[in-house]
Amino acid sequence: MPNPTYDYYFAARLEAPGMPPFQAVDIRHGNLGELDPQGAFIIVCRYASPDVLTWLDTHADRFSGVGLFLDDDIPAVVTGSDADLSYRLFLYFRALWPLRRLNRHLDIVWASTRHLASTLQLHQVQVLPPAPPERLWKRAADDAHAANPASDQVLIAYHATGVHLEEHRFLRPVIEKVLAQRPQTRFEVFADGRAASIWAGMERVSVRKPMPWADYLADAEQRTIDIMLVPLHPSRVNDSRAPTKRIDVARYKAAGVFSEGVVYGFPGDDAEVRLPYDAMIWCQTINELAGNLQERRTSAAATKEAALQMTLAAATGVADLSPEQSIQRRHPGSTTVTHDRNTGAF
Repeated sequence: MPNPTYDYYFAARLEAPGMPPFQAVDIRHGNLGELDPQGAFIIVCRYASPDVLTWLDTHADRFSGVGLFLDDDIPAVVTGSDADLSYRLFLYFRALWPLRRLNRHLDIVWASTRHLASTLQLHQVQVLPPAPPERLWKRAADDAHAANPASDQVLIAYHATGVHLEEHRFLRPVIEKVLAQRPQTRFEVFADGRAASIWAGMERVSVRKPMPWADYLADAEQRTIDIMLVPLHPSRVNDSRAPTKRIDVARYKAAGVFSEGVVYGFPGDDAEVRLPYDAMIWCQTINELAGNLQERRTSAAATKEAALQMTLAAATGVADLSPEQSIQRRHPGSTTVTHDRNTGAF
C-alpha cells in the first residue's frame, strides 16, 4: 500500500454510500493483530503473505466472509517469458502457492474482466471492473475537459514495464520513424532491464525507470503528456487485462492510442483512437496526431469521459459485501480456485 489495484478497484467502491466501515492493510508490514476478525469480511487483493494465511486460519470461524480479487491472468504471466524470473517467482509465491491454504476460506472470487473470469475454473465468479476515485484521473486544478496548451513540442510516451517486453519491441521501429519524420517530437518510456536495452542509443528518447505508485501519481501532477501509447501484443495475458491504462492517459491529459480488441474495444462513434496491432498503421496514426493539436484534444476528452464513466460505476459500492449476501453465502470451503497445469488457468 498504496498500489494501483486497490486504488482502481476498491478505494472508491468502499467509500460509497451504504458500505460498511473498512480498513486497508499492507500485507508486507500491516499489523494484523490490531484487526477485529469478528463479523469482518476479508478481501484478499491479488496476494496473500504467510502471515495473512496464518491469521485467516486462526480466525476462520469468526469471519462473515472471505473474497479473493484478481486483475491479471497470473498463471499465464508466471509461465510466460516476458516477465523476468524474479517477478515470476514473486507471483508464484504470493499469488499461486497460497491458494492451497486460501481455498478453504473463500466464499467468493472477483475478476476484473469477463475474459479473465472465463479463465477461472469456477461455477461462479463475479466481474468487478475498474472504478477509480475521480481524484486519480482529474487533477485538482483542472477542468474536466481542460486540454494541453498549444506547443511546437510534442511529447509521446509509453509507460509500461518489462512484463510488456513484446510491446517495447513493437514500438521501437515505430517511434524511430515518427521521430525521424517529426523533428518537434520527443519520446519517453518507462523501462528497465531487457526492456530498457531495446531503447538504447536513440536520440530524443528518455528512458525512465518504473517508479513507486505514489511517485507515479505525483509525476502526473507536475506535467502533461501529448500522446500516450497503449499497445497490447496479442496474447492470453493481454486478453485478460482491464482498460486501466485509460485512467493513466486521462491523468496526464493525453491523447491515447490504444490497441483495438477485447480490452479497449474497436473503433466506434467516440473519438478514442483504437488501432489494429500493425506497426505501419501505428506509425502513420502517431505521426498524424503529432501534427494535429485539435485531434489530440478531442481524443483526450473522449478518454477523460471514459474514465468518468468508470468512476460513476463506483457509486453502487460492492454489492457482495452487504450483510444479506454474506449470510446467504457463508459456506466454508464452497469456493475453490484451482490451477490447470495444461492451460495455465485458475
